[in-house]
Order: sequence, then structure tokens, then C-alpha cells
Amino acid sequence: MIKRIFGFVLLLLFTSVTIYSQVNIKFVEYDLSNGLHVILHVDKSAPIVSQVVTYHVGSKNEKPDRTGFAHFFEHLMFEGSPNIPRGEFFKMVQNAGGNLNAFTNFDQTVYFITVPSNQLELAMWMESERMLQLKIDSIGVETQRGVVKEERKQGLENRPYGTILEQTMSHAYKVHPYRWTPIGSVQYIDQATYDEFYQFYKSFYVPNNACLSIAGDIDVEKTKALIQKYYGDIPKGVDEIYRPKEVEPKQTAEVRDTVFDNIQLPAVIQAYHIPAQGTKDYYALSMLTTLLTGGESSRLSKRLVDKEKLALGTQSIPFNLEDPSVFLLFAIANFGKTNDEIEKVIDEEIEKVKSENITDEEFTKIRNQVETGFIKKNSTVQGKAMQLGNYYVFFGDANLINSEIDKFMAVTKDDIQRVAKEYLAKENRTVLYYLPKTNVQ
Repeated sequence: MIKRIFGFVLLLLFTSVTIYSQVNIKFVEYDLSNGLHVILHVDKSAPIVSQVVTYHVGSKNEKPDRTGFAHFFEHLMFEGSPNIPRGEFFKMVQNAGGNLNAFTNFDQTVYFITVPSNQLELAMWMESERMLQLKIDSIGVETQRGVVKEERKQGLENRPYGTILEQTMSHAYKVHPYRWTPIGSVQYIDQATYDEFYQFYKSFYVPNNACLSIAGDIDVEKTKALIQKYYGDIPKGVDEIYRPKEVEPKQTAEVRDTVFDNIQLPAVIQAYHIPAQGTKDYYALSMLTTLLTGGESSRLSKRLVDKEKLALGTQSIPFNLEDPSVFLLFAIANFGKTNDEIEKVIDEEIEKVKSENITDEEFTKIRNQVETGFIKKNSTVQGKAMQLGNYYVFFGDANLINSEIDKFMAVTKDDIQRVAKEYLAKENRTVLYYLPKTNVQ
């Protein structure tokens, strides 16, 4: 249940303590004349190849009265082109023995196709078609309006705890566009015109706002030739790419609220403001996450779930976002237990981290878990293609696929204690109590 609620978030939470050694991942990168950045990695371990296009556009690039556009285009981009009939995009890849999908978050939209290596040219042609000439017409727009509305209904409104992210972000942010979530508002998707959708496409889904990363069983020179053939003539975008400038003001007082939901068991949500991904303190907070809820032997899991049996499960997530984000911590109550009981224990464990340095044994275990997770993310050609694109788009440094682990390993026990003191403060948090609708007086 917890996994389903936050399935779109990439977590550094792992239970294994086995250490894996990652071989240095070599790659070639260059730019096309239209601004498309290309990254190629050769992996001959299997006759497959993964192509990933990372667009630097997410829900934070939307306007407050037109939220949900990036997520809408995640769907619309499968509508085809003048050369790909409507409804055939998935079929063509699957008939070639491959698979494909996409996801949208606050900062990016990612499309990926994995195929047998002899089908790479097909994948390139298909992806370049929707970058060059996506079919945006009344049939596709109206079809996807219905799909998105149904997805919101099933994924948020009718799913227990489904609104946790939306409620948390809208309470925690007052100025920054992280205050709305990628799913967006049905109201604004309904109000948007065909011209507005087309303008969003022409502004953001352009080569100079994208990174093409390919990993797998490839010949580099032949792949470069195919990339030039299919992507080289796509025109560079001419519109200024909108990047939000809003800075969320420092929170100085705790925000608390109650949300009544169609649930049977209460839940506690805490969200603390933290720095953006890639900062020194973000890495320390990620290590703190593993200490608190990284596996069954973590501090909160042992106490809340095993020892005192107050909660069915607990999780903490430092959102890895481009701008300052939140450290979200939540727990779902066990039968007959209350949010007050759970929150008391959470606060006690947070204060313990602040007042007592963690043990050497805990620290070693955390480092092992983080290292294992880092290696696992790079264990498939699809994972490597995604990571290479992600590191380039957000850090301008694809080699972080090899070196970012050093930033985690540089975190000390004192760093973990320090960030707990600095960021997990009551005046810096939002607290939501989720209660069953039957509790409404």
C-alpha cells in the first residue's frame, strides 16, 4: 500500500547490506547542432538497447491556472504522428519485442523504449517522430482529457491515502510551483484550449530542452549516424524555455491540519523543508532517511511497527528535486491506535538523533544500504540510460553516474546529526493528520 502511494518517487531505501562493486561506466557524449545532448554507453552483456529521452519539463514549469500540462503530455505523446497511426505506438514497439513507458514528476518528463539491439533504428524513428511532429488534434486531446481525469479519480480521489502528496505539497508550499503536483487539476485541463496545448509542446518538447541517452548493445559510430539521421534535422526550439524564479520563503511556524479521507486507519504525515538535490546536506538527509525507515531494522520501523505495534508501516522520503524540497515522513496507524501516539514516538526518535550520535554499527549498515542501492540503479541498460540523462539534465555532469556515490560516502555521523538538528525542527514542518471520514463530527 505504501509503495503504491509513492510509486513515482525514486527512493534510497534498501534492506540488503551486501556490497556490490560497480565497474566504471564509460560513455560518449556530444551535442547536435539543434541543441540535443546525446550520451552513448556500450554494454554488450545482452543483445538489447534502451533509448531514453529526458525533457527538462515537469509540473513546476506550468502556470498556476494551467496545472497538469506536463503530465497531460506524458499521455498525449503516445497519440502518434503523421507517420504513426493513432493507437499504434505501443503496438509497434511490442511487436518488435520491446517495451516502453514514460513518467512525469515535478522537474522532468522521461520517455523510454527498450528493444532488441537490431530494433534500435525503429525506436529512434518513433521517438524522433513525436519530437518533430506530434499529432495534436481534437481527437487526441479529448481522448487524453478523459484518460487523465480517470487516472486522477482512480489514483487519488478514490484511493485510500491517495491525496497525501497533493495535500502535503499544497500545505507546505505557498509560493513555489511545487505547491501543485504533476497530476494537476481536472478543471484546468478541461479549460485549456488546443492552442495552449500546442504552445506548451512547441516550448518544451524541443531538442534543446532534451537529452537523448542510449545504453546497450550498440556500435558507437553507427549509432551516431542513426542519431544524425533521425534527430539531426529536428528544428531547435525558438521560444524562451520557462524556468520558475519563485523562491519559497523560510517557514517559521509549524503548519498543522486534518484531512478526512475515505480510509479506515488514521495516518500521520510530517513534511520538513530541505535543500535541493545534489547539495551536501541533501546527501546527509538521505542517509538519515535510511537510519529512520530504511528496512525492518531501522529505528522507526523497529519501534513503531515491531516493538510498540503502533503502526502498520512507516516511511521517510527526502524528495530529490531540482529546487529546495521536503523530507516527508509518514506512518499508517495500526488498528485501535491513534495519530497522537504515533507522532509522539516519531518526535522522540527524531530528538534522539539530534541528541545522540548514531552508533558505528548503524553507520556502517547505512553506508552499505546506500551503496547497494546506488549500484542497483545502474545494474540494467535502462537504468544506466536513465541515470546518465538525469545527471546531465540536472547537474550538467553525466559522470556522476560513477562519482555521486562518493558524495554519499563523504557523509559523516556528525553530518547526519547536524542536518537532523537543522532541518527536522517543528517550526520547519507541516503536519497532517489523516482521519476516516466517519470521524467527522
